[in-house]
Amino acid sequence: MRLGVLTGGGDCPGLNAAIRAIAHRAWMFGDQLYGFREGWAGLLGDGNASLLGQEEIAGILHLGGTILGSSRTNPARSESEMRQVEENLRRRDIDGLVTIGGDDTLSVSARLSARGFAVVGVPKTIDNDVPHTDYCIGFDTATDIVGEALDRLHTTAESHRRVMVVEVMGRDAGWLAMVGGVGGGADLIIIPEERSTLDGVVHHVQHRMESRQFSIVVVAEGAQVEGIESTTSSSVDQFGHALLATRGIGTRLAEAIESRLGVEARVTVLGHVQRGGSPSMFDRVLATRMGATAVDYLHEGRVGVMTAIQGLEIVPVAFADVTGHNRTVDRRFFRLVEQFNTVEESAASHSHHT
Repeated sequence: MRLGVLTGGGDCPGLNAAIRAIAHRAWMFGDQLYGFREGWAGLLGDGNASLLGQEEIAGILHLGGTILGSSRTNPARSESEMRQVEENLRRRDIDGLVTIGGDDTLSVSARLSARGFAVVGVPKTIDNDVPHTDYCIGFDTATDIVGEALDRLHTTAESHRRVMVVEVMGRDAGWLAMVGGVGGGADLIIIPEERSTLDGVVHHVQHRMESRQFSIVVVAEGAQVEGIESTTSSSVDQFGHALLATRGIGTRLAEAIESRLGVEARVTVLGHVQRGGSPSMFDRVLATRMGATAVDYLHEGRVGVMTAIQGLEIVPVAFADVTGHNRTVDRRFFRLVEQFNTVEESAASHSHHT
């Protein structure tokens, strides 16, 4: 077969491991593999693709980013662009396409699949919010980065008796904030799934400062805190998402805490640090399994699906079940966080009495 591969949306660690696995599995079958450059942009106009060989794939397992480049191009916004995509696939006689991406890439893949093309998706996003898969490529590495940042901020927060507000990525789902925050010992985690009020945050931080003299607050960039004005910018990407970097929830939260409590509060916005660098072992193995399985699916004629990990199994999930939905943080995580908050509060009041 002649296969194609592209990486769309925001980059993350593990994309190259997936590309490498797709290539090696394709070569096992005697297939040719074409890499389309800069996401869906590589299928517009005259197209931008090249045949991938051993030389292109050698030594990329541990590299962050993507050798194919990526973009947030959305051909599904116009019929003429979808026709250009089809034309480019036909011109190169592509029998099957593997798309590695998050919600947006998968939604375009679903459109292409509905038009009769053989497409298999591979989920990647540090937000981990694609439905029906326990993990997406890039999430594990990003949580490690958040955890390491919190470890480092703990020591400086304690030394200076400060409040540290750490803003992490997460537009609609707070997986990164939640898992990174629990693992990194944050004492307050604010995510898009939960209603938060400035009064509640201030009360919590005040309590914590009285008992421990420092506080670590993790906030997802997409979280809303009642009582803090949202300076949503009008700029959006091609998929209509507001550019969250301009919202600055972390900065405004730190300012509000400082002015309400009169304690020093500092903000750290982790930003693109979370997307960069070498993938964790978990992400390398996940990407390798998903990439290889995607090629198997194309050979089995199982198309219009995404590779998902459920437990230890890689399973196919239909695009229709994935697109237009978000996988939000499991309620059981809230119990975990609440438990530490109450334990800390009761321990603090106990030490006051003694």
